[in-house]
Amino acid sequence: MARALTPTAVQGQDAGTTQSPGALPDRLRDVEHLEEVMTTPSAALIAALQALPGDIIILGVGGKIGPTLARLAKRAAPGKRVVGVARFSETGVREKLAVVFMAGRKFGSTGHEDLTWAMNAHVPALVAEAFAGSRIVAYSTGCVYPYVNVHHGGATEATPTTPPPGAYANSCVAREAMFQYFSRTRGTPGRIIRLNYAIDMRYGVLHDVASRVLAGTPIDLTTGYVNVIWQGDANAMVLRALGHCTVPSSPLNVSGPETVSIRSLAQAFGQRLGKAPVFTGVEAADAWLVNTAEATRLFGYPSVPLGTLVDWTADWVARGMPSLGKDTHYDTRHGDF
Repeated sequence: MARALTPTAVQGQDAGTTQSPGALPDRLRDVEHLEEVMTTPSAALIAALQALPGDIIILGVGGKIGPTLARLAKRAAPGKRVVGVARFSETGVREKLAVVFMAGRKFGSTGHEDLTWAMNAHVPALVAEAFAGSRIVAYSTGCVYPYVNVHHGGATEATPTTPPPGAYANSCVAREAMFQYFSRTRGTPGRIIRLNYAIDMRYGVLHDVASRVLAGTPIDLTTGYVNVIWQGDANAMVLRALGHCTVPSSPLNVSGPETVSIRSLAQAFGQRLGKAPVFTGVEAADAWLVNTAEATRLFGYPSVPLGTLVDWTADWVARGMPSLGKDTHYDTRHGDF
């Protein structure tokens, strides 16, 4: 979650939210280059953060997205204090975020359902009450929606949040409710980010599919369609959402505009990697998909197109570059992770 100190917070993502397409490299050489590109702010983001009073707190800064979110915020607004809170279980994250103070706790889901509910429902209530005088942008997930027809453009923000059974997805509905309740009763401006699959070369749906193609691992097509977005673009949209908060807090879908076929992705990676993908199953008629028309209206299209993400990922995986070793489980068809 990101939060700007009175009066701005984010909990835990004009055209071009990070760099213009003309500035995009052909490949990402290494982790340092990847993070440099991902955290280079656009003029639009710089202007948006300059217009906001207060500093920024990021709760959960030590996770997959948090470090680049914090660095992007600091580069876009060097005059603001960017304070990060996390447990820092991953070696080296604290050193990369020397400007940020951190503490906190990460959690799992399956087998620790009580902790999942506490972290996703109880802790947000504490945060919302403690920072009632701030703007709060809270990360959520597209998993709060039911499955939707893959041909109908994805769930909009008005789609009822009735996910399949499972502690993770349903506790995320509770998290949203806590932020909305305190926003309504305390007058706290807020936005709830329903993020679908941010892409970093070291993890994400594209990394999962490319790695399976390269290894010859069968790809289950049952979950046949996804939405994805470059993590740099998602981070920029999350930070810019601080300037588009509402009372009560309202949801905003953040992802790429395409409904992406897993079969087509695997075939594209197969061409680039010289490996024929192996498939099992057939595409279901529904999936977890979001409609990003509102985010596009507010922020424009993502700066990094899908084709570029596929090229970057294929090159990264083919060279055996670092992976976080964290599967997205995009093909999971229930609310537990």
